[in-house]
Amino acid sequence: HVQLVESGGGSVQAGGSLRLSCAASGYTYNRNCMAWFRQAPGKEREGVASIYTGGGDGYYADAVKGRFTISLDRAKHTLYLQMNSLKPEDTAMYICAARGGSCDLGNSGRYPYWGQGTQVTVS
Repeated sequence: HVQLVESGGGSVQAGGSLRLSCAASGYTYNRNCMAWFRQAPGKEREGVASIYTGGGDGYYADAVKGRFTISLDRAKHTLYLQMNSLKPEDTAMYICAARGGSCDLGNSGRYPYWGQGTQVTVS
């Protein structure tokens, strides 16, 4: 039984930083992908960043490149998203997801495992 539990969201002023965490359990790590998506009210869910659990650099949406960094602590089975230079348009529910195979951010439907999300509000 796969469980993904996010934490670290909150309210911050524009230009500030937050670090999100996603603790994973019951999940096979090898050759799989973990990702962050976000969804703002009235908008579609969009991919933010993803990373292969076997190693390598992360993949990012254009809107967050250079500001957000995705990382993975394999020993702790925890995914992170360091968010710097936050903007009001980053306000959304941030949701952790996992799947086997490609780290494609363009199709959230391919991710079978989801957390409950953590709210980020930038004012």
